Amino acid sequence: MDKETLSFDVYHPQPLMVVISGPSGVGKDAVLKEMQARGLPVHFVVTMTSRAPRENEIDGVDYFFTTRDNFKELISQDEFIEYALVYDDYKGVPKTQIRQALASGKDVLLRVDVQGAATLKQLCPEALLIFLVPDNQKEWLERLCNRKTETTESLAVRVECARSELEELNKFDYVVVNADDKLDEAVDTIMDIINAEHHRVNPRRICL
Repeated sequence: MDKETLSFDVYHPQPLMVVISGPSGVGKDAVLKEMQARGLPVHFVVTMTSRAPRENEIDGVDYFFTTRDNFKELISQDEFIEYALVYDDYKGVPKTQIRQALASGKDVLLRVDVQGAATLKQLCPEALLIFLVPDNQKEWLERLCNRKTETTESLAVRVECARSELEELNKFDYVVVNADDKLDEAVDTIMDIINAEHHRVNPRRICL
């Protein structure tokens, strides 16, 4: 073969849909905020919810907050890629955000609960699913208690739910430990995973 015709122009990374999930209180929000603080070239999807904002949460940044009635209206208009009723509140991922971000060539990163991750995997089998876990159960329970948003009853519900969610681990592609005081390590690992996925010989093809 003529050396002049030999081309190594084979690296064309495709945008990924990256799904960050895990039990309540595992630190999904903290991981995403650290990734945003680093200024990474990723589109962070903002989930819509029907629950009221917690202290220091900002509409359009942490979530899009809306009423229960409006959320139901959007459901009837088929405006969500996925949605679920979680702890008596609706959460959902708007379609338009995903399509616009992928069209721009950016990776799309979503923070969803385990139920939502399973739905997204069905809708988009090529999505990259990452499951966050705490270093141990004691650490995880302390995080939930320190949030001061849980009653004794709701904490018991979340603990039982987490046990069932851990059984879904084999449906994910990767697991990442988010230990106390080691947030940077968790984010570094996630970025290593994303970087490796961009170097696959047979890349994931995201179609929605």
